[in-house]
Amino acid sequence: MCEDNQTAVTVFTLLGFKGLYSYKVIVFILFLFSYYVVLNGNLIIIVLVSISERLKIPMFIFLKQLAVADILKTTTIIPMMLDIILSNTKEVSVAGCLLQVYFFDIFELVQCIIIAIMSYDRYLAICNPMRYNDIMSPDVCRKMIAASWLLVFIASGEIILACQLQFCGLNYIDHFFCDFGPLVELATSDTSLLLLVDFILSVVFIFIPFSVIIITYFIIFCAIQKICLNSGRKKAFSTCSSHLATVCLYYGTLMIVYMGSSDDSSHSKNKFYSLLYIVVTPMMNPIIYSLRNREIRKTLQKVLNIRT
Repeated sequence: MCEDNQTAVTVFTLLGFKGLYSYKVIVFILFLFSYYVVLNGNLIIIVLVSISERLKIPMFIFLKQLAVADILKTTTIIPMMLDIILSNTKEVSVAGCLLQVYFFDIFELVQCIIIAIMSYDRYLAICNPMRYNDIMSPDVCRKMIAASWLLVFIASGEIILACQLQFCGLNYIDHFFCDFGPLVELATSDTSLLLLVDFILSVVFIFIPFSVIIITYFIIFCAIQKICLNSGRKKAFSTCSSHLATVCLYYGTLMIVYMGSSDDSSHSKNKFYSLLYIVVTPMMNPIIYSLRNREIRKTLQKVLNIRT
């Protein structure tokens, strides 16, 4: 219950990008174009993997799921962000804010798991090629993908705890979307249990997958160093270079945002850093795989030639 001198919050006001109001048309066009690139780039990956038999192998099947999560994650945030840019601020109901946090967390955590699975796939391809087809069968891939989505949906039950939070008095969020941290800071009820659950989920779905990636790539690099021929080393490294670039881009931006300090100036910086994994990373993934993967390029050229 709120105190007598406080009113219960029913809507939050998102402040968006303070200081950029005079440039909002340019900023709007920039992010609208970025969203267009994200949608089209990832849709191309999804379509190519879906229609091409040569791309129906584990690495590209997982890449397709990564593209799906990228589209869903950006669509959860960017349309609202574009509205905020034009109107300077935006009011969002408490329920709507919690739903945005819930779905954003789902798609973000799914990406962490999928990226970790992709690193395990590269480990098998390089370090255990003789058993690769047996271990990474299409049926196993489908089960891994289904388990990833199901596990994240179940684990994101922390939204039940978040729905029990009370908000009184202040209702301003200095961000362009309903992020978990700023939302919890506004809560006037006890958040200790919610923060504990969030920490456990972060360990399970972010730290552990990242640890798996580090371990698998350490083993991969050790295996590559044992290859005698330089051509063999280059070929082995090229099979995981695109995924490694995605790992560095994704986890690098997450660390910048979530390992920074929590002072007021850091809040402003994190708001802009958040754009890296909400806009830049989903936009770069299709470019990375298109430029560095021969099979993607060949399939795209084949499709374009058929159409023309």
